[in-house]
Amino acid sequence: MPAMRLAIRHADSLAAVRRVLDNVLPDFAHVFPADRAAPILVKPNLNANMNAQTGNTTDLRLLTALLAWLREAGYTDVVVGEGTNSGFYRNRIGVIARLRVDRAAAAFGYAAVDLNHVPGRPVAFENGVTALVAAPVLEAALVINLPKLKTHFEAGMSVCLKNLMGCLVGQENKKKTHQSLAANIVNLTEAVRPGLHIVDALVAMEGLGPTRGTPLRCDTLVVGENPYLIDLACARLAGVPAGQVRPLAEARRRGLATPEMDALLDGLDLAPVAGRPFAPPVAGKLATFIHSPKRQKYFLAVRNTAFFRWLAGTDWFGALLFKTGLRQDVFCREEMRLEKLTLDRAACDGCGVCRDFCPAGLDPAAVHAADASAATATGENAATAASENEACLGCLYCFLACPKTALAFHGEEGFLAEQRRQYDALVRSLAPPACPQDKDLLVR
Repeated sequence: MPAMRLAIRHADSLAAVRRVLDNVLPDFAHVFPADRAAPILVKPNLNANMNAQTGNTTDLRLLTALLAWLREAGYTDVVVGEGTNSGFYRNRIGVIARLRVDRAAAAFGYAAVDLNHVPGRPVAFENGVTALVAAPVLEAALVINLPKLKTHFEAGMSVCLKNLMGCLVGQENKKKTHQSLAANIVNLTEAVRPGLHIVDALVAMEGLGPTRGTPLRCDTLVVGENPYLIDLACARLAGVPAGQVRPLAEARRRGLATPEMDALLDGLDLAPVAGRPFAPPVAGKLATFIHSPKRQKYFLAVRNTAFFRWLAGTDWFGALLFKTGLRQDVFCREEMRLEKLTLDRAACDGCGVCRDFCPAGLDPAAVHAADASAATATGENAATAASENEACLGCLYCFLACPKTALAFHGEEGFLAEQRRQYDALVRSLAPPACPQDKDLLVR
């Protein structure tokens, strides 16, 4: 019988995420290598430079909590690896650095690697095509998949199965997936076979995912071994019919997503975590027309020509693609430069949202309130302020989440300005989930 262990847990802060991992991961002890020096690869979803609060990317709170757990368990060879979105690396934009994933990994003595730039090994796709999967993924003793829960305009949903596209090396291999999207996602899943999946539904995405949807706070983690079971469960948590998720439909056709799994999930009585179904991924008329299964191959043939790649690299044509919905991302080349954050004491009401969102476990309001007097502080107070500022990742989760805009940014926003343009008000007004759930499925 395929592994059927599944845990769905409510978590609304870094401390809660850590408690979930401490309580749940012992049930999955058998997937972890006995050799503490064995290579482990952690695969987040870093498809854009929009941070986790927008629903785009894997939450640093989950990543830092997992890396802390692995470090405390004694694992020494851990790599955070992701093949970031083709457009970003083609424009020489370091998504891993912009999201502060490299700093998060380094805080625990681990490395973060862009899988677009590593050797690959071939795996079989449809119709005799082979694609290169990053060698560190296939050579790891354990792959831990950290997908983001979101709707997806091509696949229906992006969870465990879809997230593995980031294991492919470079654009040339990623675009091969689209020749038969659902089938090749399943082929990739069967080739990579992660031993553990932890779905980040802390802030999920509804609507036009994977990049231009709407963030939805769900405060939920889903942990398990079987990606088909997990994606079926996540479809229920999102209120999305499994038949509308193309990779799941292909998995059903192959007998990988089974009626037995449906029966087990029926017993859990899962309800949509938002209290309603997620909004569907409805694209504009032009994007919907071009990306239909009958026409997409012709669009891909044009998109992959040298002339179109050059044209798409120009600012004016890129802006046109974004406006028409044919491109979901804005490739801002300007880097962010953060000098400091300061706290407006009058605006801060002590709500604690910044503390809940901080992936470094700090109290940002206290840290940045102290900044004003840090220059004249002496002794123990100065040492404490310096230590807390050094621990800060610079991810700006606190700045972006504050509902009172009590934290002020000093420096140059660069690429952050685009995130704020699209998401600032949405992120600051994120509401807790309507139907928080704790469920367990432990079939031995």
